Amino acid sequence: MLAMIDEYLEAWAELTAPGAQFAMKETTVRDVPIRVFESALPSMRTVWELASGYGDRDYVVYEDERYTFAESDAIIRALADRLRNEYGVEPGDRVALAMRNYPEWVFGYWAIVSIGAACVGMNAWWTSEEMEFGLADSRPRVLIADSERVERVLGVLDGLRSESPLHLMTVRYDGELPADADRWEDVIDPATAPPQLPDVDIGPDDDACIFYTSGTTGYPKGAQLTHRGSVHNLLHLAFLASVSGLAAAKAGEEVEAPVDEDGQAKQNVFMAPTPLFHVTANNCILHPATISGSRIVLTYKWNAERALELIEREGVTNFSGVPTMSRELLMHPDWERRDTSTLLGMGGGGAPLQPDLVDKIDKSLSGGAPSTGYGLTETNGIVTANSGSLYVAKPASCGRILPTVDAKLIDETGEEVAPGEPGELCVRGSIVIKGYLNREEATADAIREGWFRTGDVATIDEDGFVFIVDRIKDMVLRGGENVYCSEVEAAIYKNEAVAEAAVFGVPDDRLGEIVGAAIVLAPGKTLTEEQLRSDLAEHMAKFKIPERIWFLNDALPRNANGKFVKRELKESLLAD
Repeated sequence: MLAMIDEYLEAWAELTAPGAQFAMKETTVRDVPIRVFESALPSMRTVWELASGYGDRDYVVYEDERYTFAESDAIIRALADRLRNEYGVEPGDRVALAMRNYPEWVFGYWAIVSIGAACVGMNAWWTSEEMEFGLADSRPRVLIADSERVERVLGVLDGLRSESPLHLMTVRYDGELPADADRWEDVIDPATAPPQLPDVDIGPDDDACIFYTSGTTGYPKGAQLTHRGSVHNLLHLAFLASVSGLAAAKAGEEVEAPVDEDGQAKQNVFMAPTPLFHVTANNCILHPATISGSRIVLTYKWNAERALELIEREGVTNFSGVPTMSRELLMHPDWERRDTSTLLGMGGGGAPLQPDLVDKIDKSLSGGAPSTGYGLTETNGIVTANSGSLYVAKPASCGRILPTVDAKLIDETGEEVAPGEPGELCVRGSIVIKGYLNREEATADAIREGWFRTGDVATIDEDGFVFIVDRIKDMVLRGGENVYCSEVEAAIYKNEAVAEAAVFGVPDDRLGEIVGAAIVLAPGKTLTEEQLRSDLAEHMAKFKIPERIWFLNDALPRNANGKFVKRELKESLLAD
């Protein structure tokens, strides 16, 4: 393991050296000194302009629909022309997308950012009231929505329009519409698209996207993702692939790229099982798939059986979702019946992969390896990543801090902690958002002198690898002892009878809080509270073992990005 880490660090230094592929330079953004890649593209528009050259390669697959890069480019040019010249969308304006992972989301995104507007990615699970808030907060010139979202917004549309203009374009909607609304299929004709995108000026620090954070209290905040931040997240992903490959070569590992019958490199195929209105799918799957000429596979909704069918049919090489999705795939009876041999990587972000899942993925992929990434909406995507043999060697780590990012750990007073001690992870650099839309106070609280406070407790080891201990607000304080929920969850998942587990604090008169756990068992498995506690006693101190345990029959509640909604779960269980 130590030798491989040495090779990894050597490759890292080599690739970021002056004159190398990922060489960096110093600059100042919003009065903050940062590092940027010398090779960074000027905007996300340039990303699409380069990708459109892939022509007749397959680009978007949605269920049984299929679009090439050339077909997609024509649709994107047609939509960009309409937004700019028919609806009057200017650079700096906003256009909202509210829909499932339809192909129109992909086309809409690239058209919007390519004309210098900001794409407002609305949470498709939002209620009518929440949609009204998001639209009133972001004030887009145009809303492009599918049938379910149209039905939720029609009742509040007039009120929104009384404050500012809002044009409605519907996608896959057959119902009645206001007279001034447009249906996508009536106004977007790729056959009549202009030959070029509209000519506009886009600055690297202009807003590319507004993604709303899933806050635990109050209304969500609109994070302003810039072109610079999105481009650098994309380059960080490319860097990680390069450094892993070079490190493997230095360590003597043979890495052969898959080829087709003609000896040509096979097209990579990404599956995006999480919503495109989050950075996990948009910035960390759609962006790299696009710039690399890869295929992206979308589905109507998450279903492990359907996902395995599409993995086999499309030859998916990269599966990136939340950990519960990877676990469901591996536990599904079709895993053994379907051909998953094309999978080169499996993992994702949104939550840590428990160490047992890292091992399961490593043993289950015949030609691939597990991977994970740590990041937030506020960092345009990943802050760290870990994959392959390094991940197997350090399964509890989410990887090293990326090249253009600075990091520090602080205590409750804001002072840096001693080496090896846990503290709140703060990051600064090219990927940090501009701020929260219309929330100056929240921005000032979260970003101080360029340092973004992640709200996550972490440690950093002697090799520079980051270990996320827990969310600050997801920690149980039991009689003065800190209990990190993710540590307890990881231990619970070692029991093969467990399919899902969520750990949280339960109010207690004597200790302040005690540890509680909600558990869903795998089909056909049995487990008692006594058995579970006995198993856990082998792995952790007594004060960390759950004192309240609920065995549930239904799946644990999740938000739109697949994360367990612990607040909702806790309130429901304690109310019974």
